Amino acid sequence: GDAAAPGLSGVPPTRVPGPLAPRRRRYTLTPARLRWDHFNLTYRILSFPRNLLSPRETRRALAAAFRMWSDVSPFSFREVAPEQPSDLRIGFYPINHTDCLVSALHHCFDGPTGELAHAFFPPHGGIHFDDSEYWVLGPTRYSWKKGVWLTDLVHVAAHEIGHALGLMHSQHGRALMHLNATLRGWKALSQDELWGLHRLYGCLDRLFVCASWARRGFCDARRRLMKRLCPSSCDFCYEFPFPTVATTPPPPRTKTRLVPEGRNVTFRCGHKILHKKGKVYWYKDQEPLEFSYPGYLALGEAHLSIIANAVNEGTYTCVVRRQQRVLTTYSWRVRVRG
Repeated sequence: GDAAAPGLSGVPPTRVPGPLAPRRRRYTLTPARLRWDHFNLTYRILSFPRNLLSPRETRRALAAAFRMWSDVSPFSFREVAPEQPSDLRIGFYPINHTDCLVSALHHCFDGPTGELAHAFFPPHGGIHFDDSEYWVLGPTRYSWKKGVWLTDLVHVAAHEIGHALGLMHSQHGRALMHLNATLRGWKALSQDELWGLHRLYGCLDRLFVCASWARRGFCDARRRLMKRLCPSSCDFCYEFPFPTVATTPPPPRTKTRLVPEGRNVTFRCGHKILHKKGKVYWYKDQEPLEFSYPGYLALGEAHLSIIANAVNEGTYTCVVRRQQRVLTTYSWRVRVRG
């Protein structure tokens, strides 16, 4: 997951839809729905930034970022000593560091500004920050005295923690998990992140989250009635549906493909019947696929390409519909051969 720095050009503005927009599913999960199997996560700090922030201030910033997630979910985060095992491993690294030299998903850092950090999906637990940045406690701003951007570590760390919990980038322009959240200045968790956690981990313990969600106004995202019901009856998770896109039942026939790791695999669907004006819908393990991810997954109208790796294993399905009528379905089960 990349955090984009302020001052970058060529980023088109995102149109924020109208009042009913929160009902749209704009968070995204990994195709394999990677997640943790426990909520009490530990973390260790393997290295500290060389610019501006002291180790003590760095610990304060990271603790504040973790609290943004623990305050609205059953997750708890506890720092352990660097020599102890942990779920999450945090460090500040130079431009060329080990993981970026072998990973197709995580590019090497690029010096001041540009890419600020990246994180790995569960259960890897790696969170890496660019040590060339000037990290601060406080709002991201330009220092005319130093001639560099001063970047809010709390904000960027919270974005990367979202990736480490299993969330990919959101399409919601005001979400913390949006690709350009740093550029646009969005610093708080939104309803979109909580919907994503709900979809990934299930109803997040109603007795725990309802009061905290109500205090932050999340219960009022769709109906005023929710603001009254959420803190009192805690029926929010069951009585009010979360935004989603209808899934499709598994097709009757599935082809299994055993693919060498790293190979590009392309699936083609519906060419013979597109003249009937049908629309192609793609799914991964019955989850809708709506967007492409560079170097990860490329989505076209009638084709889908992936890089074969552990994250992309699973069952891919295309459904060709004309209005409500299903014209045809195809499905492939992908297994990776090391």
